[in-house]
Amino acid sequence: MTSFAKILIANRGEIAARIARTCRQMGIATVAVYSDADAHAPFVADCDEAVRLPGAAAADTYLRVDLVVEAALATGADAVHPGYGFLSESPHLAAACDEAGVTFIGPPAAAIAAMSSKIEAKATMRDAGVPVLEGLDASGLDGAALTAAAGTLGYPLLAKGSASGGGKGIRVVTAPDGLADAVAVAGREALAAFGDGTVLLERYLEGARHVEIQVIADDHGNVAHLFERECSIQRRHQKIIEECPSPVVDAALRERMGQAAVAATNAVGYVGAGTVEFLLAGDGFYFMEMNTRLQVEHPVTEMVTGLDLVRLQIRVAEGEPLPPEVTAATITGHAIEARLYAEDPAAGFLPAVGRLHRFRIPVGVRVDAGVADGSEVTVHYDPLLAKVIAHAPTRHEAAAALARALAGAELYGVTTNRDLLVGILRSHEFLTGATDTGFIDRIDVSAMAASPIADVAGHALAATLGHQARRRATAAVQASIPSGWRNAPSQLQVQEWDTESGTTVVGYRFDREGLVAEIDGSPLAATLHRADAEDVDLTIGGVRRRYRMLSVDDTTWVSSPLGQATLTRLRRFPDPVVHEAPGSLHSPMPGKVVAVAVEIGAEVAAGDTIVVIEAMKMEHSVRSPATGVVAAVTVTVGQQVDAHQVVAVVEAPAPAG
Repeated sequence: MTSFAKILIANRGEIAARIARTCRQMGIATVAVYSDADAHAPFVADCDEAVRLPGAAAADTYLRVDLVVEAALATGADAVHPGYGFLSESPHLAAACDEAGVTFIGPPAAAIAAMSSKIEAKATMRDAGVPVLEGLDASGLDGAALTAAAGTLGYPLLAKGSASGGGKGIRVVTAPDGLADAVAVAGREALAAFGDGTVLLERYLEGARHVEIQVIADDHGNVAHLFERECSIQRRHQKIIEECPSPVVDAALRERMGQAAVAATNAVGYVGAGTVEFLLAGDGFYFMEMNTRLQVEHPVTEMVTGLDLVRLQIRVAEGEPLPPEVTAATITGHAIEARLYAEDPAAGFLPAVGRLHRFRIPVGVRVDAGVADGSEVTVHYDPLLAKVIAHAPTRHEAAAALARALAGAELYGVTTNRDLLVGILRSHEFLTGATDTGFIDRIDVSAMAASPIADVAGHALAATLGHQARRRATAAVQASIPSGWRNAPSQLQVQEWDTESGTTVVGYRFDREGLVAEIDGSPLAATLHRADAEDVDLTIGGVRRRYRMLSVDDTTWVSSPLGQATLTRLRRFPDPVVHEAPGSLHSPMPGKVVAVAVEIGAEVAAGDTIVVIEAMKMEHSVRSPATGVVAAVTVTVGQQVDAHQVVAVVEAPAPAG
């Protein structure tokens, strides 16, 4: 047995911070590796030492086995912890660590290799007696051969990268006419994210649930399963809400699935923490894949078992046997995790970028975060900001606690999926357990993700008073009133705001009786108790509330018990409008052009793909909104583009005759 003094963390974001926290508790020093885009990220400061990986793209930094091993050797690290994603399931990193005399905190390279190909993994599981869904290798197939092969499985089916994970490189195909494009996109995404473009075709079970089993094994022949996690609520085949235990798994089914997971673990000589993923349909379940690493959703298992899975990974890697608290673990209470992403659900879950000016989540829940106030969200990596986890005696209590914490969070500067998460957690379908992998596709995402704000007047008035307090930042003003009191009545001071519901005009002044306010010309009974630049205490309509806010340039974010609002201060003389050609199509976000599907002069129909942009490991198609003719293509393959940059122009067709 060995004892690690220093561990290099070959990852970034919240998982790097999570591993560093456990290492500190264990008295182990840590080394971070970081890209240029992450130079100021919180996880870098969380570690004792850090090594720069020049560049920003994952392929140049976090996916470089040679640079990771060099950093471990240069800093004298005893071991490398890969976290999840990036190189966490790379047999090459495990083998390179062994060759360099550095411990890889994970399974042997052979076990990773056995499970890294979904095609080969299915064959291994079938031989081990684990139920599987049939699939086939689509590599090298196109045209009629591809269509014929898919026909042997039947539709709908999944086209997914054989080495993919985390929802990347997966497409649902419902008919033959979409097959070739789905295989091509899945292959490109898998190659970009995992370095392997092999594509597997597999039957897609509609209405199934995604249930996985946490396993852990040591070098002494001990294997234990730590129960199931329900992960059915997904968008783009990537989980957004996970929980333990599953609301539909009883003790008998839990034991059957657990034993199948243990059999899968033994079949590949596995050591360390891993997850065996199943599709659950009725009381039947089918092997999907084995993730030979820690999962993003591991905190829900930790909360209900009281175990630290990162600590267990480290102890197993040091050669210790599984302790009794693992082999005798039980489930206590219920835990639910929500993944907080920088993305816009109403815009097809389009990832968002920018500066996160404020990141605060109320106490009472666990927050595993990779960001802090001022963090920059870039196009280079997955847009996960944080995982928020609630643990309570019952499922309903856990859901309520998590929804309340998310609703009360101050998330200013970047669009997030927070309101969608709250809507799901409070929905009848979720609370009754009536969800499956198709849940997100069935609901009205825009309606469920709509901000619950019902107090535009209060938020606008609070923003105005806070703005004036900031302008007149003196101790006396901050402690009392934000606008100059005058002996004689005067006309109202006016501020216009652009809000989610349109323009709101706030008028106000102070007289001997206190605050006089109007909203859009109508009097508003309001009493100001206190105001400063970030905290306004108001009574409106007989109800007293605190409004917390942050202003950056002309934008003010305001939060209260009634929700969060984003308001833009309208200037008296707006900036001139920039004109562009009619029919201009824009990039939805910063990224790289990976495909240009048309030429100038081509006739296109509504919905036709014009340009494909790659950002945050996913491809985003810019499509023609209507029938027309391509008048201009302003980008080329490989070019970096900015958000809202014009990439092409599609003009209406000329009149006949």
